[in-house]
Amino acid sequence: MLDAAMTDSPQAPATDARDGDHALAQAAAGGDTAAFEALYRRHAGRVHGVVLRLAGWQRARAEDLVQEAFLRAWQALPQWRGEAAFGTWLHRLAVNTALMDLRARRVRPVLDGDDDDALEALPASGSGGHGAALAMDLERAVATLPPRARAVLVLHDVEGWTHGEIGEALDMASGTSKAQLHRARGLLRARLGDTT
Repeated sequence: MLDAAMTDSPQAPATDARDGDHALAQAAAGGDTAAFEALYRRHAGRVHGVVLRLAGWQRARAEDLVQEAFLRAWQALPQWRGEAAFGTWLHRLAVNTALMDLRARRVRPVLDGDDDDALEALPASGSGGHGAALAMDLERAVATLPPRARAVLVLHDVEGWTHGEIGEALDMASGTSKAQLHRARGLLRARLGDTT
């Protein structure tokens, strides 16, 4: 019955249907593990990227959260109605999984040891790898932000969420989201040595 309701849904976005996510999601909702594996391969990179940033570059924690997000997606897929693109739905579910973890932990993340080695392996700032070094410095600085400020910064500046969406996801007012974003940007400027 649910499968019939999903197939008859005229609200499935054309881009989602065109790239095959919609059909794969429908098959996975019916228990097709191969279809779910295909969705995993398509979306794991993007999901991992945002979860890693939200987890403050704690790689092991991020990997656990990505697995938890995909497990939740597998369990919730039968209720997915196709009103939003599958990728959007999955991405939101993964972000919510990471945010719930942040709320539950209420701890400040520390970089994994692997990240310190990666920073040391980067070329000196005067060389051609200057852009990579700056990006790594920025990611490291973002990882040291307080969890709520980091979450607002990542969701707003990286993921493009509105303050209303962030407020809803983090259970805060839009004004608080704006204040957290301002705070996060100020802390980043200070940590990166920007005096402007």
